[in-house]
Amino acid sequence: MKKRTFIKTTLLGLAAFALPKKVSALEYYPNGPDKKWAVLYSTWCGSSRDAGVWISEGMDGIANVFDVRENPDLSDYENIVVGGSIRSGVTSDVMQEYLKRNAGLLKSKIRGLFVVCGNRMEAPGPEQTKLLIDDHLAKLCGVSSVPSKVFLGRVTLGLMDAQAREMMTRMNMPEYDNLKRAECMAFGREVLESI
Repeated sequence: MKKRTFIKTTLLGLAAFALPKKVSALEYYPNGPDKKWAVLYSTWCGSSRDAGVWISEGMDGIANVFDVRENPDLSDYENIVVGGSIRSGVTSDVMQEYLKRNAGLLKSKIRGLFVVCGNRMEAPGPEQTKLLIDDHLAKLCGVSSVPSKVFLGRVTLGLMDAQAREMMTRMNMPEYDNLKRAECMAFGREVLESI
């Protein structure tokens, strides 16, 4: 290796270490000049992550998308969409704790709510919206009268924790994918147009 090539490579390597410690790829979605949007989600198998990204796409990509496990600081955001995967009728403990801890900050900024669930692979109706959003997620967030949507999710056994995978296997639950990008994008447009 030539001395010049070695020095360039070394300098580039050192420059990479100078980058901020926490870099999140989804945090760099383009933002509109006058609106600061975020989508906060919790997920077990990735369905809610994809829903969150597609909701942002429906908003022309102006929303940054955050996994609640990252414990994001959303204080600089003016508009927030909150959602997550549902198991046994509730969102994850991490999401519930985050919402309780940040209730004062989030309540006046929440513009939409969504959940992703299996619902026995049947189309969700008003009863699922009432049970999963109105009676659960909306109460956790301390909001009402914001756009909301229940999406069908998917099951990928390889992405589940051992206990959930064992339960799904005992129930002879097949893998499936009922999450629809077009539905998520339409909800993103609905939320954006509601402001």
